[in-house]
Amino acid sequence: MALGTIDRTPPPFFRQGPSALTKLALFSALAVFLMAADTRWQLTRPVRAALATALLPLQQTLLVPIALLENGQSYLQVIKDAQAREAAARAQLARQSERAARTEQLAAENDRLRALLDLQPALQVRSVAAELLYEAGDPYSRKIFINRGARQGVAAGAPVVNESGVLGQVTEVYPLSAVVTLLTDRDAAIPVLNTRTQQRGAAFGGAEGGTALELRFMAGNADVRDGDALTTSGVDGVYPPGLPVARVVRVERRSDVGFARILLVPVAALDNLRHMLVLEPLSVQMPPRPAMLSAPEPSAAKGGGRASATGRPGRPAAGQELPR
Repeated sequence: MALGTIDRTPPPFFRQGPSALTKLALFSALAVFLMAADTRWQLTRPVRAALATALLPLQQTLLVPIALLENGQSYLQVIKDAQAREAAARAQLARQSERAARTEQLAAENDRLRALLDLQPALQVRSVAAELLYEAGDPYSRKIFINRGARQGVAAGAPVVNESGVLGQVTEVYPLSAVVTLLTDRDAAIPVLNTRTQQRGAAFGGAEGGTALELRFMAGNADVRDGDALTTSGVDGVYPPGLPVARVVRVERRSDVGFARILLVPVAALDNLRHMLVLEPLSVQMPPRPAMLSAPEPSAAKGGGRASATGRPGRPAAGQELPR
């Protein structure tokens, strides 16, 4: 080593070997080779299985505090929800009890008034419980099949209801099944009564692609508002009066059209049907409608005069004197 110079080469003890770039390339190639080999021949699966088995108790031990915290929060939330549901159920039970007591009082008062006025007692509607079998295969109709038929007393034209309101009407009856046409079917129609104004009308299905009803033939200035509740009117001899049918959701009034376009939504969920009741048509219990009276035939009037078409005596014939 020359005097006055510094040797910059490291001593043998501190030699680094291959460069960092060489090591990066070597280990990257090794990693790619191991991943390809593991994907191809599943070389590390036994190793992973052994490590997972050995680490499982440790993982479960570490998850115990988290599980306790989550279970505690879930337990407290369940208790809170249960208490809220209990309070809501108690309030609903109180309202139903009050309504039932008022209904019984009104029924008794109705019976007394009918007896006082010498009216016939209210018709008792008989019903048959039914269950949904399947929906009709026609995609352009809203019809369902139920598991009750003629052997169970189901008749054509019988109304079908559930706990929410009117569902439809029986249109075809078989020995052990029947077809029910829902309210939203394009061929369905039902007479309704506006509970706010006591105005009668007719609701037809098929509106909005078979999802709603339409109250037709209502004047453009008819007193109908959004939110009005419609029930069965009972004038058709099929549906008992007072059953919930639909609710008004939109009223469109146009100056160039004489009628208003009124859209309704059924109060019963027609897409989530399971159980229902088939009621007996009111026409079974009501007396038959009287026949139309024909016009009276002309007959001889008193005193020899001819009777006119209205039944009044006509003028006497020529040469005949009026009776004294």
